[in-house]
Amino acid sequence: MTEAPTPLLEPREGIPPVIADEAALAEAVAAFAAGSGPVAVDAERASGYRYGQRAYLVQLRREGAGTALIDPVACPDLSALGEALSGVEWVLHAATQDLPCLREIGMVPTRLFDTELAGRLAGFPRVGLGAMVENVLGFVLEKGHSAVDWSTRPLPEPWLRYAALDVELLVDLRDALEKELERQGKLEWALQEFDAIASAPPAEPRKEPWRRTSGMHKVRRRRQLAVVRELWETRDRIAQRRDVSPGKVLPDAAIVEAALALPGHVHALAALNGFGHRTGRRQLEQWQAAVDRAKALPEAELPQPGQPVTGPPPPRAWADKDPSAAARLSAARAAVTSLAERLSMPQENLVSPDTVRRLCWQPPGVIDAASVSAALSGYGARPWQVELVTPVLVDALTAKGA
Repeated sequence: MTEAPTPLLEPREGIPPVIADEAALAEAVAAFAAGSGPVAVDAERASGYRYGQRAYLVQLRREGAGTALIDPVACPDLSALGEALSGVEWVLHAATQDLPCLREIGMVPTRLFDTELAGRLAGFPRVGLGAMVENVLGFVLEKGHSAVDWSTRPLPEPWLRYAALDVELLVDLRDALEKELERQGKLEWALQEFDAIASAPPAEPRKEPWRRTSGMHKVRRRRQLAVVRELWETRDRIAQRRDVSPGKVLPDAAIVEAALALPGHVHALAALNGFGHRTGRRQLEQWQAAVDRAKALPEAELPQPGQPVTGPPPPRAWADKDPSAAARLSAARAAVTSLAERLSMPQENLVSPDTVRRLCWQPPGVIDAASVSAALSGYGARPWQVELVTPVLVDALTAKGA
C-alpha cells in the first residue's frame, strides 16, 4: 500500500522576516553569495489586481543561506543579489512566467533548471508545483494563496508561510528530476532547453495588443474594431494611472458589447452589459467619448480585420489554398504525435507546432535529412529536437499523398 503524502506545514527554519530595507538586503546578498549549490527562486505577482506583471515578493533558498523573503516594492533594485548569484544555477518552476518580472528588478540567471519543464520532458501527467512535490517527493504543499493580492501590505503571515514553502523543496525536486531525466536518457535534452530559456532575449512588446480582447471573434466590421481599439487603449491608460488590473476598470465583455452596439449616446451605452447602474456618469462619458472617437475616424484610419500574418495561414484554410501542404501537415502532425507518445512527452515540447506548420507550408526544395535539419534549426529548434524529429518529418514530407 502506498504511503499517504506528508503535509508540509512549516518551513524548516520558520518564516523568515520580510527584507524591506537596504541593510537587511545587503546581509541577504552576502549570505546567498556565501551559500553553496543551486538557488531556488520564486516570485509572486498581483495578476488580476494590479496593472502589469511586476513582482511583489521574491523568495529564495540556498544551502548555507536558508530562505529569504524580499519585498521588491521596498527594495526595487535587486541587481546586487542577481550579480552575487551570477554563474549559480537558479531553480525555478515554470521559469518563463517569473523571468520577466525578475528581470525588471535586476535578477537575470545565467544558468537555470526549470522543474516544470523537467516534469514535462520526463512524462509526468501533472506538472504544477504541488503535484510534482507530492508525486516526486511525497509532500503536500498548501496551495491556497496562489491567487491572492500580493501587493497587500503588510503581507499576512499565512501568505508568507505559503511563499516560503514554495522554495523549501525546490532544490530537492530539482535533484530528483535530474536523476529521473538521466534514467530516461533525457537529461541532455532538458539542459539544452534550460540553456535556451536562460539565453532568450526579453520578449518584444505585442503589436496591437487590443486584438487579444476576449470575445474579439464576434467583432467583424472595421468600424467596430476601431471601437474595441479606442476603448481598450482608454482603459489601459486609466488602469496604468490607477495601478489596477484593466479588467477591474472595464471588462473585455463590455468592450465587445459596445463595439457591436455602436451606441450613439450615454443612455444607450448605460443600457449595455458591463456599463450598468454602478458606472458613474463621468465614467460613462469617458467611455462614450472613446466610442465617438472611433466612429468619427476616416475610413483610411480604421484597423484592418485580422492581424497581419507573418507565417503560414491558419491550418483550417490549407485544404482550399494548398491541398498538398494540408496533406504534408496531416502526415507530419501524425508522425510527431506518434514519436512524442513513444518518448512520453507532450508533442509541443518535442517540437514547436508553429515550426512544423512553417516547414510543411514551405518545405525545402529538396527534402532530405540535411535540408530538413537546417530548416528546423533556422526556426529555433534545439539540436536534440532536430536529431529526433528530422527522420520522421523527412518520411512525412515525402510520403505518398503528402
